[in-house]
Amino acid sequence: MPNPPRPRPAAAGAAKAPKPNPLRQLRASDLRGMARLATQATTGISRVAEGVHQSVLGTMGLPGGAEPGRTRGLTGLVYQSIRGVTQLVDAGLQAGLARLEPFFAQTAPTTAVQWEREAVIAALNGVMGDRLARDNNPLCTRMGFYQAGLPLDVLALAASGPATSKLLVLVHGLCMNDLQWLCEGHDHGAYLAQTLGYTPVYLRYNTGLHTSTNGAELSSQLESLVAAWPVPVTEIAVLAHSMGGLVARSACGQAAAPGAPPSRWLPLLRHLVFLGTPHHGAPLERAGHWVDALLGSTPYSRPFARLAQLRSAGITDLRYGHVLDSDWVGRDRFRKSPDQRTPVPLPEGVASHAVAAAVAPRRSPAADRLVGDGLVPLHSALGIHDDAKRTLGFPKQRQAVFYRLGHLALLGDKGVARQVEQWLRSP
Repeated sequence: MPNPPRPRPAAAGAAKAPKPNPLRQLRASDLRGMARLATQATTGISRVAEGVHQSVLGTMGLPGGAEPGRTRGLTGLVYQSIRGVTQLVDAGLQAGLARLEPFFAQTAPTTAVQWEREAVIAALNGVMGDRLARDNNPLCTRMGFYQAGLPLDVLALAASGPATSKLLVLVHGLCMNDLQWLCEGHDHGAYLAQTLGYTPVYLRYNTGLHTSTNGAELSSQLESLVAAWPVPVTEIAVLAHSMGGLVARSACGQAAAPGAPPSRWLPLLRHLVFLGTPHHGAPLERAGHWVDALLGSTPYSRPFARLAQLRSAGITDLRYGHVLDSDWVGRDRFRKSPDQRTPVPLPEGVASHAVAAAVAPRRSPAADRLVGDGLVPLHSALGIHDDAKRTLGFPKQRQAVFYRLGHLALLGDKGVARQVEQWLRSP
């Protein structure tokens, strides 16, 4: 996860600028969110402890409770009491903190961009964003379009006149946010605005949700954006990094699905550019799946499998690159299973481009398949699959591979920016 830009070193003899204090960026609602997470952690730990306790008792031939991993009798009553008291504490904290929120003054002006806080929130949503959404936690990120780190104000665009008819939508990756398109002093959106006249808008979303859930919401929000744009939109280009590419493909697939209502935005889509997107999954998620299997292999370690299963739905979608609801509905996402995705081709009539990276100095079969850019193998980023039905088929002239470059470095590399510019210049 890229760090926010840091101020340049002060000249000799100059006073050093104070380091930003992330605690000053906390909001009153963050206290409620953290309190909810703390009480949930207590409940989760009690369940793990009870599971270990019952595993030991089970080896001695003693029966357990009504459910697997539960104890019975006085021991079970103790664990139930712990969870019951924790729920009461949570309810009291939520009610009390909600009443106190109006009395807490906002420590930062509404126009201030809180880099550190937003980076932490983005990472938290990536890891457990589905749980945050399910619990209606105040720390949950809601999807929306942003500019300069602040919510997009279409009325202000209409008044000041910087909006053009060419719309560039940038979709970030897992555990990231819209602010992190600024990397090493470079922003692909600002660069393409200057060179090609696009108006960039940056999507912020909860990367812990299923990619298909985010894809459906992105399609809906693009409909609203096109309808509210100050000038008639003549062209849309989407630039997506990592997981953002799966979300963009999902939005296109759902908008074009049989029976879907007519789309205003999809016919305007001219270019779709993927930067390091795991079209066919990422080995690191599969490694996380094997952690589930290993922890569940013995009765003593089985209760700890709960900890591995904290991974969000968004993360487990990266195992094979899910983009549709049918890829995961009705299936245990933590259970070992083969790739059962429904093949989703690239959208028709849209110039689709793939950028892949490799940390190796030159191409080699082992590095391409196993390492790639450090997170995504080369073949996955280029949409290549052993099954011809799953191969996405990017034309050769719409593929680019950059060597000695890592996954996150794709965001700040000027060579990548020039390649994207060249593609977007073409009809």
